[in-house]
Amino acid sequence: MSERVAFLGLGVMGSAMAGHLAAAGHQVTVFNRTASVAEKWLAANRGSRAATPADAAAGARFVFACVGNDDDVREIAVGEVGAIPAMAPGAVFVDHTTASARLARELAADAAARDISFLDAPVSGGQAGAENGALTVMVGGDEDAFQKALPLIDCYARCVERLGPSGSGQLAKMVNQICIAGVVEGLAEGLHFARAAGLDPAAVVDVISKGAAQSWQMDNRTETMLAGVFDFGFAVDWMRKDLAIALDEARRSGARLPLAALVDQLYAEVQAMGGGRWDSSSLLARLEALKSAR
Repeated sequence: MSERVAFLGLGVMGSAMAGHLAAAGHQVTVFNRTASVAEKWLAANRGSRAATPADAAAGARFVFACVGNDDDVREIAVGEVGAIPAMAPGAVFVDHTTASARLARELAADAAARDISFLDAPVSGGQAGAENGALTVMVGGDEDAFQKALPLIDCYARCVERLGPSGSGQLAKMVNQICIAGVVEGLAEGLHFARAAGLDPAAVVDVISKGAAQSWQMDNRTETMLAGVFDFGFAVDWMRKDLAIALDEARRSGARLPLAALVDQLYAEVQAMGGGRWDSSSLLARLEALKSAR
C-alpha cells in the first residue's frame, strides 16, 4: 500500500534510501538544507520537495531522517521548523542517523508526549548498501511502531532487527563501529607486515581469507588498500564521530574500550595527514608513511 512519507537529508545514504521508497510507489516528499541537492533528487525520482522539515512532515504517516550528527537530528526533529511538532498523532519518525542513544531517548520521549512514535534506526552497509537496497538496520523503539515501519524500511534493507527500547539501535551501531575499528587496524597491520617481510600481500590474503582471518574488510578493502586508493567510502571524519559517540557511552556505562580508544587516536593521525575524507581503511597509509619516514 502506498504511503505518504517524508525523507529529511539527501546525502549519499539518504538520497538512495528515499529513491527506493519512491521506486516502491510511496508518495515521497524530501527536504534537504541545500535546495539544489533536493532538486537533483527530484530530477531522478518521483516525489516532491518541501522548504522545511515541518512542511515535509505535514500529512506524512512516516518521516525518515538521515543527517550528520546529534545537533542535525535535533534541529530537523524539534527545531524551530522541526518535523515532530508538525506530525499527526499516530505517525512514526524513523531516524537513520548514527547518533547518540541519549538523543534517541530524548526525542522518543518528546514524540511520545505528542502521541508520535520515534525509532532510532542507524544503518550499516555504506553507500553501496544504500544504492543496492541491501542495508543492515538496527532499530530501537516500540514494537508496534517497528512493525508499522518495517515494510517501508524493507525497501532498502536486507536485514532489519529491533533490538530493544529507544536507544537500542544506536547502542548496536556503536558495537558495529567498535568491531569495525579493530578489524580495519588488524588488516592494515597485517598487510603492512606482509610487505615489510617481503611477502606478496595479495597472495597472502588470498590464502588466509579462506580461513579464520576472513572478514568483510579483507574481502572488500584489501585491493584498494594495497593500491593506496582511499578517495571513496566511509570517511575517517565520520568514523571518528562514531567512535566518539561509543567512547562517550562507554564512559557512562563503565565499559572499557582500550582498542577503540587507540584506533580513534590512530585515525586522528590520519586526519593530520590530510586524510579526513579518506576511507576508514586508510589506516594502512599511516603505517606506510611511518615506515617511509624512518
